Amino acid sequence: MSQSISIFGLGYVGSVSAACFASMGNRVIGVDVNPGKVEMLQSGSSPIVEARMNELVSEASRSCRLHATSDATAAVLQSDISFICVGTPSLRNGKLDLTHVEKVGREIGAALKKKNTHHLVVLRSTVLPGTTESLLLPVLEAESGKRAGTDFSLCFNPEFMREGSAVADFLEPPYTILGSRDPKQLKPLRELYGKTSGRVFETTISVAEMVKYLSNAFHAVKVAFANEVGTLAKHLGVDTEAVTEIFLSDTRLNISPAYLSPGFAFGGSCLPKDLRAVTYRAKELDLRLPLLESLLPSNREHVDRALEAVLRTGKRKIAQLGLSFKAGTDDLRESPQVELVKRLLGEGCEVRVWDEDVRLGRLAGSNRQYIEEVIPHIGALLTTDLKEALANAEVVIVGTRALDSRELAEQLRPGQMVIDLVNLARSRRPTTEASYEGVCW
Repeated sequence: MSQSISIFGLGYVGSVSAACFASMGNRVIGVDVNPGKVEMLQSGSSPIVEARMNELVSEASRSCRLHATSDATAAVLQSDISFICVGTPSLRNGKLDLTHVEKVGREIGAALKKKNTHHLVVLRSTVLPGTTESLLLPVLEAESGKRAGTDFSLCFNPEFMREGSAVADFLEPPYTILGSRDPKQLKPLRELYGKTSGRVFETTISVAEMVKYLSNAFHAVKVAFANEVGTLAKHLGVDTEAVTEIFLSDTRLNISPAYLSPGFAFGGSCLPKDLRAVTYRAKELDLRLPLLESLLPSNREHVDRALEAVLRTGKRKIAQLGLSFKAGTDDLRESPQVELVKRLLGEGCEVRVWDEDVRLGRLAGSNRQYIEEVIPHIGALLTTDLKEALANAEVVIVGTRALDSRELAEQLRPGQMVIDLVNLARSRRPTTEASYEGVCW
């Protein structure tokens, strides 16, 4: 079913969106303050240089499905859905410049004041979480004199297009994200994207806004990581391309969802030690690798966040569930849980530690040496009896997945605060009256 669409902003995102929506059989009106862009699109020429755009724009123009104008009011009155695709550039201090979003919001709002039928406004511009509802929504309501959710709908639909392959990315996306306050408002967008490939996620506006930043930040991390590792390999006389080929072949851990769920800090006998070795060697080679150098400080910050979460409760009787750096092991070397216990003791807290896999008498070698150096009196804090660990606790820190959630739920008392460091599955989180907080969720 074809729809009538107006697209505000004929830059990269707006032009590609206009051409692709038109190619899918919809009637599209492009809107821009730049008369040159309007004239080009209206005459059947693409305002941007991008693969397949000229043919899509030309064909849609010949079929009278694609038009352009500088008249915002006319565009809104002649369409049912308005997409906002204007730029959100950086100011000198790094803050987003939302001037264009606000300006277009006012134009659309003024047009809605003259419209008697329901209208859907969709923001595609990249904005920080909260922007759609804190900036665009009140502007639309103020200018139109109408209420969002009743007289018009407002959604957020981020784009994931790469310059050079934007058309292909639009028509065959990895996923489509539709953010709204009420799923009922998404019906027109469901129909619009009904034939595109990839999974469609319907979520809140703030989640949709955040996913865009998560994606771009991760892409930046991957580029910087690959470049830093390549630089280090080259200076060490190692074949960078051979290393990369082997690294990319591991889709179980390296190129996979592994380690990408928020949780607690990393630890153990490998990651901290190897990062220190790599960054120290880089310094010997007079190389600056800021990304790799930042990983251990970032990890320490996460332990600090967990400590602050506990101290904010104002409670001093703590049960730490899990001491080893990974469930199912007794390895305490550089365990962030051990570091947290040490910091809590330093803050004057009373800590009882439960870990069914850690028994002081069984620890040997460097594992035993580490714990004796960090917390020499750990033996007095340890217990393998969960009930005993929880008996007097005011705050319960879940630091291991090796925990029977039903048993924990049975042992918890009303008023106890649960702080989750390992991101337990929702089905495994405590369901009692105890309060619950995730360290970064």
